[in-house]
Parts: sequence; C-alpha cells; structure tokens
Amino acid sequence: MGFSFWLAGLRSFSKKSAFSNALRNSSYLKKFQFSTSQNNLPSTIAEKCKTQFFSWSSSLLPLALAASAGSLAFQSQNIQPSLCEPSNLDSRKVSIGRKSSTEFVVKGIHKEVTQELIDELKAICQDNMTLDYDERFYHGKPQNSFHKAVNIPDVVVFPRSEEEVSQIVKSCDKHKRVKALHIEDMDVVVEPGIGWMELNEYLEPYGLFFPLDPGPGATIGGMCATRCSGSLAVRYGTMRDNVISLKVVLANGDIVKTASRARKSAAGYDLTRLMIGSEGTLGVVTEVTLRLQKIPEHSVVAMCNFPTIKDAADVAIATMLSGIQASRVELLDEVQVRAINIANAKNLPEVPTLMFEFIGTEAYSREQTQIVQRIVSEHNGTDFVFAEDPQAKKELWKIRKEALWACFTMEPNFEAMISDVCVPLSHLAELISRSKQELDASPLICVVIAHAGDGNFHTVILFDPNQEEHRREAERLNQFMVYTALSMEGTCTGEHGVGTGKMKYLEKELGIEALQTMKRIKTALDPNNIMNPGKLIPPHVCF
Repeated sequence: MGFSFWLAGLRSFSKKSAFSNALRNSSYLKKFQFSTSQNNLPSTIAEKCKTQFFSWSSSLLPLALAASAGSLAFQSQNIQPSLCEPSNLDSRKVSIGRKSSTEFVVKGIHKEVTQELIDELKAICQDNMTLDYDERFYHGKPQNSFHKAVNIPDVVVFPRSEEEVSQIVKSCDKHKRVKALHIEDMDVVVEPGIGWMELNEYLEPYGLFFPLDPGPGATIGGMCATRCSGSLAVRYGTMRDNVISLKVVLANGDIVKTASRARKSAAGYDLTRLMIGSEGTLGVVTEVTLRLQKIPEHSVVAMCNFPTIKDAADVAIATMLSGIQASRVELLDEVQVRAINIANAKNLPEVPTLMFEFIGTEAYSREQTQIVQRIVSEHNGTDFVFAEDPQAKKELWKIRKEALWACFTMEPNFEAMISDVCVPLSHLAELISRSKQELDASPLICVVIAHAGDGNFHTVILFDPNQEEHRREAERLNQFMVYTALSMEGTCTGEHGVGTGKMKYLEKELGIEALQTMKRIKTALDPNNIMNPGKLIPPHVCF
C-alpha cells in the first residue's frame, strides 16, 4: 500500500540539509512509533510512560528520521476531586478549550528524550544526526493543521544506507507488532503502535483485513483514542464496533484488561467502550484485540455527477434507504473536484460528485451497481461510470484518496482548518446545503468532502494563519457548521475527536450533566490529572 499521495502534500522538508532536500522528490513515506521503557516517578505517581515517535521516508536515500518525545502528557498536580479546574488553569495561563477560545497553539507538556535513545541513534548514524533547534522545528512544523504544536522533534537523523534504515526500523518494529492472529476466530491481538495499513499488509495473505481506513499513518492506538472511523464505516462501523478488548495502564500503574476475547459479553461495565474515544485522558492503551473481516470476493467502484450538492446528498440518503449495503458512499463538492483537476492534470467535470464501492459476490456487486445507477438517474445524476478491473478501480478511488493533498494546490502557501460534523442521515442534505451556502459566500477557499452514507461531512478551509481576518473567518465558518449540526441533533465531531479545538462545543451538545459525569470518571481513574491533562473535558466543568 503506497504512501505517495501522503508525501505529495509535504511541500518541503529541511531548509538546511541537502540530504533532506533530496527527500522532496521522494515517493514514499512511512511512520513508525514506539514506547520506551518506563521510569519511576515521585511517590504520588506510580508509573510514567513516554512515547517516542519516528517518521521516515524511504524511496530515495539518504532520508530523514525524526524522533519526538512527549506525545503523552503526564503532569503531577495537587488537585482535589471536588474542586473546579479553572483556577488551576488560570494560574498556568491556559485558555485552550474554554467556551470563547479561538486559540490555535496547543500548549503541551514536553519531556526530554532519554540519553539512551540519543546514544542508540548516535551508534547507528554516527555524525549524521542533529539536535539543532531550527532543524528540529522545521521537521516538527504541522503541514496541514491550523493548530500549532509546541513540542517539536528532539532529534533529527539522516541514515546513509539501507542497512542503517533497517536497524532503525527493526528497533521500532519491536514496539509495533502483531502479538497473535486467530484466523478461525477472525480476530487479531496487536500492540498500539502498529499502523492500520501495516496491519492490513500483514493480514492480506490470510484473506483477512481490518476494515477501518482513516488517514495514512494512523496507528491502532491513536484510532482507539479518537474513536475514529473512515470511508468504510458505513458498512463496518467505527472503532467502537471493531475493538473486542483492550489492555490499559491506568494512572496508578494498574494494568486493566477490559474484556475477554469473546465476540459478545454481558459481563459488567463496558470498559472497552469507555476507553475508546477517551483521547488518552483515562489511561495508556498497551494492547488491542481487533475484529477482522474477510477480504471481499469482488468489488465495483462507481462515480457519478450532479447539478447541485443537495441532489448528490439526496442520492446518498436514497441509496441507504433502499437497503443497498454499500461499503463506501463518498461525496466531493465542485471545489474539491477542481482541486483534483489542478493537482493531477485531469479534466473531470467540476460539479458535485458521488463515489460508491459495492462488495460481495460478482453477481451481487453488479446488482447493487445497477440499482444505484437507477436511483442516480431519478435524482438528476449523470455520467454514471463504474469499474471492476483492479487498476481501473484504483485510478477511480485515487481521486478520493488524494483529495486532501489536492486542496493545497489551490493555495500552496496557506494552511488548512480541517473540521468534521455528523448528523442523522435524514438531515444530511439540509446540513450540507446550508453549510455550502455559507462556505461559498466566504472569501476563503472551502472544500466539502463527505462520508455521505453515515451523515458525516468534512470541510477543508484554506487560510493564511498570519492574517487575523483569515483566522477569524475560518473559525466563524467552523462554528457555523458545528452549531448547524447541533441544531439538527448532530455532533460537533463525527470522527476527528475533541482534543482542545472542540471542547467548547461539548456542553451545548451533551449538557453539563454529561460533562460532570465524565469529569467524575476522569477524577476517579486519574485523581492527579496526569493523563493528557487539558484535553477532552472543558476546563470550566466542575462538581
């Protein structure tokens, strides 16, 4: 599975190194992450963990590898369970996530990389590594997020040979592996650092696959933390539906197994679902048991065009109501299609477009395709095309897979505010239509991409972060879409998660009582607030 479209979006690497400059034309990028051994903390905290991150690009040598510490934030605070957080936060001058917050800087807690790791990298790469701040900052700068992370890589190394790359990868691989595969049970036990694409490469020879497909580079642990999904969620559900069991290290050091490996259980509280989507605020996931699916016997990919975005959304709804079990129903607006044309020198009609995937037996897949073609024709759809040849399917689906990076061709020097909302399926057409009117009237370039089969749609808002009016307009558009979705009994985030950027919407969506319940759970499991403090639960919530 290639990562060429991922690297296509990386507009630059290191300003200083000729070796890094060579990577700008590289066609492959992979991401590895692993956990270091645990160290002792003061007596108030039983254990602490640190996660190291590695990014490496392989196609041309030499290549750059960045190690970044502090992705898990642990902080010891003397906080009484009954107290509110604002006073503590005010003393630290942290305002992210408050109701009126428009902060774009994510203030995290950075922990120094261990000397042992630096020595290990030094032994492998000799002098081909740097601790220079400017170099590290450039490699750690977000490429497509309006949030600005404070933490940057601690070390950047430049392996000079495949042998050196192999040594680094083997070191990473020890911490990212498949622990057990149960073919007859169709489940797999993995460590959280393994990526979903790597896992599916491992599973393919066995005729199995893990059916969630978020962005390339996503790891199973991160997918658990955000309760992610992807384009296949319309058929297979979200992470919530595909995790059987977890092992989690709690703040006091206890290792908890949340469930057995049985496909269903009515034994006690559902601790697995409690941890999924908790965004690292309740514990550290160390092992994941996943539900697998058989690789489909046959598939058909189809694409069609519409005069309006509402017509396209109506077809997505009609398709689901028809009983067709499409595995993907993806919507792209005309701005997104224009970006794809610019990025790939294509000549696609720049109108709202729907893409489908149908799976099953050959006969069943073709029958589904014919039914949907009829639905499309009844809703002003045109140019219905479909493909069964593997290469032709890949070319069609590439249009959707490269959508994000294509957006940047319209404004190469801008950044993107990427947001998502989700509503009950019957409200999708109205939500997209109302949002689209607002987006089209904005001076900013705004793109709509939707997982239309389950009511989830995304926007990519391109803006210049150095212009205050751009930032405010991007935030206004994001807020408009969120409040519109909430007015339709929807959610402020269908799959991206809350983090710091969407905490301010949770009270309106869930109510203060729900947030107070979350705070009680957080306080019970993490009384010293060392697990990803300042995330998910708004700081004004108290009890």
